[in-house]
Amino acid sequence: MAYQKVGADQRAPGHSQYLDNDDLQATALDLEWDMEKELEEPGFDQFQLNSAEHQNLENSETADLNLDPIQPATSPKGRFQRLQEESDYVTHYTRSAPKSNSCNFCRLLKIFCTAIILFISGILIGYYSRKNCPSNATSSGTLDLQLYQEILKTIQAEDIKKSFRNLVQLYKSEDDTEISKKIKTQWTTLGLEDVQLVNYSVLLNLPGLFPSSVTLISSGQCFHPNGQPCSEEARKWSSQDLLYSYAAYSANGILEAEVIDVSYGNADDLKRIKKMKNVTNRIALLKLGKLPLLYKLSLLEKTGFGGVLLYIDPCDLPKTANLSYNTFMVSLNPGGDPSTPGYPSIGGSFRQNRSNLTSLLVQPISASLVAKLISLPKDRTTNGACSPLELPSTEERIVNMKIQTVTKFETVTNVVGYLKGLTFPDRYVIVGSHHHTAHTYNRQEWASSTAIITTFIRALMLRVKRGWRPDRTIVFCSWGGTAFGNIGSYEWGEDFKKVLQRNAVAYISLHSPVRGNSSLHSVASPSLQQLVAEKNKFNCPRRGQCPETNISSEQMQDDADYFINHLGVPTMRFTYEDIKTLEGPSFLSEALFPKHATKIEEMDPFFNLHETITKLSGEVILQIANEPVLPFNALDIALEVQNSLKGVQANTPQLLALASRLRESAELFQSDEMRPANDPKERAPIRVRMLNDLLQDMEKSFLVQHAPPGFYRNILYHLDGKTSQFSILLEAWEHCKSLASNETLQEALSEVLNSINAAQVYFKAGLDVFESVLVGKN
Repeated sequence: MAYQKVGADQRAPGHSQYLDNDDLQATALDLEWDMEKELEEPGFDQFQLNSAEHQNLENSETADLNLDPIQPATSPKGRFQRLQEESDYVTHYTRSAPKSNSCNFCRLLKIFCTAIILFISGILIGYYSRKNCPSNATSSGTLDLQLYQEILKTIQAEDIKKSFRNLVQLYKSEDDTEISKKIKTQWTTLGLEDVQLVNYSVLLNLPGLFPSSVTLISSGQCFHPNGQPCSEEARKWSSQDLLYSYAAYSANGILEAEVIDVSYGNADDLKRIKKMKNVTNRIALLKLGKLPLLYKLSLLEKTGFGGVLLYIDPCDLPKTANLSYNTFMVSLNPGGDPSTPGYPSIGGSFRQNRSNLTSLLVQPISASLVAKLISLPKDRTTNGACSPLELPSTEERIVNMKIQTVTKFETVTNVVGYLKGLTFPDRYVIVGSHHHTAHTYNRQEWASSTAIITTFIRALMLRVKRGWRPDRTIVFCSWGGTAFGNIGSYEWGEDFKKVLQRNAVAYISLHSPVRGNSSLHSVASPSLQQLVAEKNKFNCPRRGQCPETNISSEQMQDDADYFINHLGVPTMRFTYEDIKTLEGPSFLSEALFPKHATKIEEMDPFFNLHETITKLSGEVILQIANEPVLPFNALDIALEVQNSLKGVQANTPQLLALASRLRESAELFQSDEMRPANDPKERAPIRVRMLNDLLQDMEKSFLVQHAPPGFYRNILYHLDGKTSQFSILLEAWEHCKSLASNETLQEALSEVLNSINAAQVYFKAGLDVFESVLVGKN
């Protein structure tokens, strides 16, 4: 409750003549003194906001701008809680009547009656004005939370399970168009508006008629990629798995050469090997993981290798994952249709002849085949510890590898449906899943992704049918061609690039939601990490205690790629993983193993994990789509930048100074603009629109022009959850150590410097615009 002092000599126009009475003035002054005295009582002095988030944010804003361990701002979404006045709160003061003679009795009686009449009139006016005028506060806070819970409580695990099993039954045809049509029919039946099938004719690299083979020259033994001897019987045993054990867009042909073990293929490994052996046109035995595959292949290609045998070391996998004999597929496509790089595959587009995207012959093989090539015993455990696969440098193995693939144009189909927003229909919250693509493994985890997005649409449309709509448009997408390099999402993004650059607000990924069952893993842009941390609390009651929040900004191998790296759109994803997988090397998910429905149901038999992912993702979608002010945190971006500069050997004073100025500008932006915008009483529509436009474009400043192959152009994302430095600086430093020149390092430093400067200028310009608008109004 706020109190304002009013001098006794101040008069409102048209004030009553009774206000001139001396006794009444004395009474008013006494009342004023009592109110001031009451405000000075300890109860008022000790009154504080009970929000931990508010206190933590105050601490983060006033902290010294140094590079000590920095934590993200704990105020959710950069919000500042404000004291709200209760509309029906009335403070009564009981005082004895002032002593007066009888001549003042009538006058006091008139004053009392007048006060009663005014009081009743005020109540009536307030009641009807409140009834007839909608309150700005009703679109946020408690009412919104109740609305979200009403929508989410209709999501049930049994419904997701039923949808999953129905989708799995659809896998009958080599053409994914039938699955796309079925998804469109489901979404349309649920009431989703304007559901479209968006087709693109793209260049796919497919397996040949016969599986690839690897022959050991010393013994003449021929093996298929899974380690089984080459024979007609073995070929029939698992024909699809053998055919689809290949690297899409690899070079074709036959290569006979010595095999050289390059371990994980980083710069240090290659530098060491070059000193020992001639690697020109040799075959590299390469482990998947730790660095992007495309980056490692580019290093091997520059070094002079002619072929690659790619495998996953069993020691890098959880003990429960027995994949020694399993084959897998990888794609060497960085994204989109290879025949139309950077532009959409629409009718009339120029098509480039790019049947292979590398000069290397690349063949994925199983760990069991690696063990046969290097003649290791089957049991490689020592005292319970796993011994990594390794070819002794003193031994020589010569093999003949044969790879045959074909390229052809095929149709890739996306399903896109819209739920139009009521207030900001030109602002899009994009929700992405993927469906089965023809000519790939029968990887049925796509059914999990599609079942979750379909179940959320069902829950949402039940509320829409009752008259509710989100403020912003929600765009639901089921992508095709994901296994070949996120082709469907890239082509749609390139097709609608100009619209999305202006209108896309956020991207929520539902790609492979259940990969394990032991740990909830969240990946989010820095600006969304506070919102995601809030939603993680949803999982606490079910688990009995709150686990440590596992949120990071790391590279994701899914269809979010285009939106992160080419549009700079804030992105997030919830997944369930195995803890051992998270602790192991990164980028193992680049390998696509066949995963059947039975395996998914073993991990989550009652589909409770699927339900949790649906509700967590659903609440984030609702909050971004419906809140007047986007729940993005500007300060957390600045803190992430400062954290990313810690431990970098090549730090410069200019970088550190710019990072400090960026934090100062972000703090001012958060306190001066986010704070009033989140108070319904101070919220002006034009200022909210300007603020939201600034918030949705914050990450675009961090898109660099040049990044190593496989690295994100958005430098706010790290290589994995274990590293916190800017990935392009780490790579440049490794490159600098192996070469005499530091030119690559200087280029990377310049890219980071320009990005930080652009972000600081962006925030500063935003503050200047708001200040100009405020001055103009005054």
